[in-house]
Amino acid sequence: MNLPPQVQAWLLNAWRDALLPILIILVIALALIAVSRRAVHGAVKAALDRETTEGTAQELSAVEVRKRMDTLDTLLTTVIRAFVAIVATVMVLGELGLNIGPAVAGLGIVGVAIGFGAQTLVRDYLNGALILLENHYSKGDVVTIADVSGTVEDFSLRRTTLRDLDGVVHTVPNGQITVASNRTRTWGRINQDVTVAYGTDIERATEVINGVGRDMADDPAWRRRVLEAPHVERVEALGEYGVTLKILGLVRPSERSAAGGELRKRLLAAFAASGIEIPRPQRVVLAPQAGPAGGAAGPSDEELSADSD
Repeated sequence: MNLPPQVQAWLLNAWRDALLPILIILVIALALIAVSRRAVHGAVKAALDRETTEGTAQELSAVEVRKRMDTLDTLLTTVIRAFVAIVATVMVLGELGLNIGPAVAGLGIVGVAIGFGAQTLVRDYLNGALILLENHYSKGDVVTIADVSGTVEDFSLRRTTLRDLDGVVHTVPNGQITVASNRTRTWGRINQDVTVAYGTDIERATEVINGVGRDMADDPAWRRRVLEAPHVERVEALGEYGVTLKILGLVRPSERSAAGGELRKRLLAAFAASGIEIPRPQRVVLAPQAGPAGGAAGPSDEELSADSD
């Protein structure tokens, strides 16, 4: 179809002055989005691969690593797409001859307002991304974060949900987490202090305690849960009531509390069988008795009794 020369000239000018620059802007924007997707995926994969081979994420399953990678990919790619789309839109409006000065100023004001109002939310998401990337903890771990201790029941980029021993559910924004103490990472330690009375044969007490630890580690019920038999590490202190021995051992992280309770129960039975005394503070009770003149007489031997606290 033949168009009049004036129409052809107008179309040519429109193509050269507006449509071609707009097309170039759109092509560059789409290319940046595609490249950023691959770059983000590569960076996240490299970081997680390093953590799973050298860092704290070695115990994560392949499914968990994939979930974390997808979450971080989505977050970073969405942010980059939004930024590229906003910049491309402003440039296209400028190519169409529209006055974008007020729009840019308005976007700046809105951006500053949102930045002040949502800085806590942004901090939550950024800290959540770092927690995911560095594997501070996972679902099922027992942790202490923001002065709250419990089992991690749920975790997202914005918040962490814990359930404590009383069954109370705590929701902690990730931005408030400055220190995360993971109590179930790889192994747990039995750290028990036992005090025996002065005069006790320390070598004999050490043999009894080490024997209890070995028996517990060889017990079929505990063999797979005890990684290192509890044993006397050192004489910890010479206290007011007796000699304190430091007992250390390694167990699976989820068995720390149960293993500690089982060890104490076995130690009580072994000490009773071996005649090893656990010292107790003594209290002397004086029972006053009226004298012949109605006054209080001094205590006699029969009036002294001792019981233990």
